[in-house]
Amino acid sequence: MTRIIELAQTNRKEFVRFIKFAIVGTSGAVVDFGVLNLLHLAFGFSKFWANTCSFSLAVINNFTWNRLWTFPESRERPLKSQLAQFALVNVAGLAINQVVFLSLDKYVFGPLLGPLGYNVAKAIAIIVVLFWNFGVNRVWTYRGIK
Repeated sequence: MTRIIELAQTNRKEFVRFIKFAIVGTSGAVVDFGVLNLLHLAFGFSKFWANTCSFSLAVINNFTWNRLWTFPESRERPLKSQLAQFALVNVAGLAINQVVFLSLDKYVFGPLLGPLGYNVAKAIAIIVVLFWNFGVNRVWTYRGIK
């Protein structure tokens, strides 16, 4: 904890950026959970396809808000190339999310918690992918932004 406080004090701007990224990620999680449950429970989508659709909509939400708020300097760069980079990072993020989500649902939380165990599995998958997405997007998609 002391190390985190030291990092926040020495690199305040990056710490604030991470907090903004986490807030945007939270809004994306709301979209992700809402669409996942809507498609699975109300429309009968399989968990795989419901997760694919919900993750994709959350990514669009997150890209928009990160470009406008978390990394506003990035708007000086061409939208298409930045969106392509962001999409590639998130395709890998989707793969990680699917593996974590479906595995934890099938082998851990589904058997323990029943039909809603997939929400716990989804929460853990989102947390795992948060660190992947921030790290790779920071060093590739939003590189060079001070």
